[in-house]
Amino acid sequence: MLRHLELRNRLERYAHADPQERSFKQRMLELCQSARDPMARDHFVPGHFTASAFVLSPDSSALLLIFHGKLHRWLQPGGHIDAADADILCAARREIHEEVGLAALDLAVPDIFDLDIHDIPPLKGDPAHQHFDVRFLFRAPDLHFSAGSDAKAARWVPLHEIDEASSDRSVMRAVEKLQGGG
Repeated sequence: MLRHLELRNRLERYAHADPQERSFKQRMLELCQSARDPMARDHFVPGHFTASAFVLSPDSSALLLIFHGKLHRWLQPGGHIDAADADILCAARREIHEEVGLAALDLAVPDIFDLDIHDIPPLKGDPAHQHFDVRFLFRAPDLHFSAGSDAKAARWVPLHEIDEASSDRSVMRAVEKLQGGG
């Protein structure tokens, strides 16, 4: 239950960037009130929280993106919250380590960087549901990484080369924030 309180406090402090994020924030705060654990992977109505991380290069010119095999898009590292994760930030850090082999990264902003809610189609017996994704921004100390088993591939992508065709709108929103336009 402490994880829910910690997440709710983070969400309440978060200053949304636009009306869409304001809507995401409100829906996330409502999900925090769920009688069941909204961080549990089997919480399907309307969905569950996930954690992800945008990792900036040391000079802030590129993001470390992974190739998502099922979606065939370049996205930020992230995924489900495990029961062993102390909080959502720990989940984001674990996902970075699993997907690109990086640990002990510094936050580039002190708390939540971005919010997104996106649809997940039915897969492997799970019904269609939504991921309520809480995103953090980290800065890498150098350009070294190693793609883990959870990532088909990983690479540094210069901010000016990221486009919606190879990624998605939510990544583009983060890029716009980083470039000062969001």
